Amino acid sequence: MPTSRRLTMPGPSGALEVVIDTPDDTPRGVAVVCHPHPLQGGTLDNKVAATLARAFVQLGYRAVRLNFRGVGASEGEWDEGRGEVDDALAVIAAHRDPALPLALAGFSFGGFVASQAASMLPEGQKAIGLVLVGPSTQKQKVPVVPEGTLVIHGEADDVVPLSATLDWARPQALPVVVIPGAGHFFHGQLPLLKTLVVRGWPH
Repeated sequence: MPTSRRLTMPGPSGALEVVIDTPDDTPRGVAVVCHPHPLQGGTLDNKVAATLARAFVQLGYRAVRLNFRGVGASEGEWDEGRGEVDDALAVIAAHRDPALPLALAGFSFGGFVASQAASMLPEGQKAIGLVLVGPSTQKQKVPVVPEGTLVIHGEADDVVPLSATLDWARPQALPVVVIPGAGHFFHGQLPLLKTLVVRGWPH
């Protein structure tokens, strides 16, 4: 059985709470998963973030979810996205294994954070891939992402319109996987979402 541990680690503005999910066998990679907007109740226990972690564990990765500053047992306070990216970079630095590939994933606001963190990693330390689910392309400035990034969006998303993500993806010629009828939180569609991540992960 995969194991799950909850602990705290030093972060840029105090302690950061993380949950580490480890597969049965020796991990073949490390995935850092970022949760949705803290001011809208987003935490590392969010069902979509947890689904992303489970997908990566199934793929053989050690999955690390963090609570951004001011959420759960993480110290500090909301920093409008800037400090939250710093939090993600701190978790990446602490939990990545130089011998293993790094994956980054995020849901909604967490998709923005994951893509920003990915863009800020130095050459030679880049993630091998990104998974963005319902990324916050309307309210945040999501950067251009690497070719091969897996983007999944609900057709009926009423928080981040599908059109906003298509507008962001179009100049990059980046495909977007659309789940018909799914809303922002993928109610009733989480098993399908997990399957799409496992099948769609190209690495």
